[in-house]
Amino acid sequence: MIAYIPANIYPMLLTSTLTDRSESTIIGGVVELVEYGSYGVALIVFIASVVIPVGKFIAIGYLAISVQSGSSDRQHQKHRAYEVVEFIGRWSMIDVFVVAILSALVQLDTIATVNPGIAALSFALSVIFTMLAAQAFDSRLIWDTERKTT
Repeated sequence: MIAYIPANIYPMLLTSTLTDRSESTIIGGVVELVEYGSYGVALIVFIASVVIPVGKFIAIGYLAISVQSGSSDRQHQKHRAYEVVEFIGRWSMIDVFVVAILSALVQLDTIATVNPGIAALSFALSVIFTMLAAQAFDSRLIWDTERKTT
């Protein structure tokens, strides 16, 4: 979660043209997409960059706390939440890939350049850390609480 904070504060994309230089944060990019009328793309970027990462943090935290407390409630839902976090983990890097591809494609020397900002690295680290946290979580602990109570 610590790496996710600078991912939202600092610019994700640095764009330079002959006449202008701009920096876009994740939320700033969503707002710009809405202003240009690209509601669908803005929604996809918002879900992929804000909703899913925050949901993953909440799900991993909930699983860790419920296993530590020994709660045997809703074990099937907990296991399903774990599987969703595992599945989404590999798709969470799509934002970083888009920035990398855009940076590689738009390099017109002095006319226009697009470069990743520091937020791209922070976002990538945040995604990697959540993937590692999900991998390190032993899903068998969800079911071990049932054995202890019986």
